[in-house]
Amino acid sequence: MDIKLEKKPWYIRYRYYLLAGGAFVIFLIYVISLSLGPRKLRVETENIQIAEVKNGKFMEYVDVEGLVQPILTIKVNTREAGSVERIVAEEGTSLQKGDTILVLSNPDLLREIEDQRDEWENQRYTYKEREIEMEQKSLTLKQQALQTQYEMSRLQKSFGLEKEEYKMGIKSKAQLEVSEDEYNYNLKKTALQMESLKHDSAMTVVRKDLLRNEMERGQKKFLRSLDRLEGLVVRAPINGQLSYVSATPGQQVGSNTNIAEIKVLDQYKIHTQLSEYYIDRITTGLPATVNYQGKKYPLKITKVVPEVKDRMFDVDLVFTGEMPENVRVGKSFRVQIELGQPEDALVMPRGNFYQTTGGQWIYKVNASKDKAVRVPLTIGRQNPQQYEITEGLQPGDLVIVTGYDTFGEAEELIIK
Repeated sequence: MDIKLEKKPWYIRYRYYLLAGGAFVIFLIYVISLSLGPRKLRVETENIQIAEVKNGKFMEYVDVEGLVQPILTIKVNTREAGSVERIVAEEGTSLQKGDTILVLSNPDLLREIEDQRDEWENQRYTYKEREIEMEQKSLTLKQQALQTQYEMSRLQKSFGLEKEEYKMGIKSKAQLEVSEDEYNYNLKKTALQMESLKHDSAMTVVRKDLLRNEMERGQKKFLRSLDRLEGLVVRAPINGQLSYVSATPGQQVGSNTNIAEIKVLDQYKIHTQLSEYYIDRITTGLPATVNYQGKKYPLKITKVVPEVKDRMFDVDLVFTGEMPENVRVGKSFRVQIELGQPEDALVMPRGNFYQTTGGQWIYKVNASKDKAVRVPLTIGRQNPQQYEITEGLQPGDLVIVTGYDTFGEAEELIIK
């Protein structure tokens, strides 16, 4: 006898399909909830850096690399043209003012100086001859003046005698009048002679002065030619170190040719370049510091070159106090140029989040430090160590400042 088998309910027969379908629906709901909810990312604590937002002192400054240079570099030029006969000082030599760097030779200049010497000697001989002639003429004029004075005295005495003879009746009045006319004539003639002698004497003095001035000009001209001879020796114009000599023995160089360079090493300056962003805020006199081996060394800006090249401009600074012991030309230091006085502000440390977020948002960590979420942020001023926070955070808030290149678009971080 056959036994009738009861048909199983559909949910029993399709239970595996129902279970699979339910699991799929649950997974689908989970995926949808993830897509609609905040995107989360798990991060390791050691892969991030958490910093605290604080009220503190904010000082705006620029941190740049500066290169040590000598305070002054002197270019040495030749005074005369010639060929390099010998080089006396080598590159790197410490020189005192007046030390010989190199010696030039110029045969044409030597011949010219010899011609000047001969011309000077001829002028001297000519001057002596003319001086003797004028001395003789001066003596002659003095003799003539003496003779004229004697004649005047004799005429005066003679006329006086004739006047006495007239009074005594020896001479008539007509004879006295003739003698008087002759006396007056000779008196005027003698006066004219004396005037002429004075003019001749004055002219002789003028000629002597002109001759003497001409002689002095000739002497100065000759001495200048000797100075040109001294110009064949190129000397150090100042104490310093000879940095280079751009000449070789036998080389022909012209006058006023830059042939060497001397660096003054009794003081140094630091040369750096800044972004054109700061060109309106950098002025001479601004303070700066060099932090080296845990010690600060003060500087100040002494020169600002306003010309912008490749979006940068040049700045020179000098030490205003003690310098680091190992300062050498070409050595580099980190320089902090102050742009103002320290001010109270809400600040946080710098981090690479700024490159990713542009300072528009940041991950804020909760009190238990196991989760961080995005929050909007407004950054004001900044320096190489700090950001000034103007909106979005409060003192005591914890934020993540590094690792943003691995966070992607996550809106929430789960910190493990």
